[in-house]
Formats: sequence, C-alpha cells, structure tokens
Amino acid sequence: MRHAITAIFATAACGLMIAAASPADAKGCLKGAVVGGVAGHMAGHGVLGAAGGCAVGHHMANKSERTNAEQQRSADNNQSRP
Repeated sequence: MRHAITAIFATAACGLMIAAASPADAKGCLKGAVVGGVAGHMAGHGVLGAAGGCAVGHHMANKSERTNAEQQRSADNNQSRP
C-alpha cells in the first residue's frame, strides 16, 4: 500500500511540475521525472526522485539545445566564408 501511495504522489508531483511549466520549459522534465521517480522509489523517496529527475532532465535538455545551437551557428559561419 505504501508503494502505491508513493507512486500516486510522484505522478501528481510530475503532473504539477509539467502543468506549471510552459511547453518549452517542460522539455526533458517528463523523462527525467520518470527515471528519477523510479530511482527514488528504489531508495524509498519516489517523490523527491521525481522532482530531482525533472530538474536534472530539464537542465540536460537545455544544455543539449544550447550545444546544438552553437554547433549550428558554427557550421553556418563556416559555410558562409569563401
């Protein structure tokens, strides 16, 4: 019963975090929350794991997006040179 309640709270926490964020800000949160929730559940802290996973997933998605944008700008600059 305790695990079911933890899963319900973790799901609710994920839903609230995603609902509070705009679609662009939620990038990476869902995947991170699922992974963090599972890892946290194994340690007995599913909700904390989901919240932390959401934050880490969001950070990693932003980092990846910035890296891709920088690579694209670099490629565009190299192509425009004679």
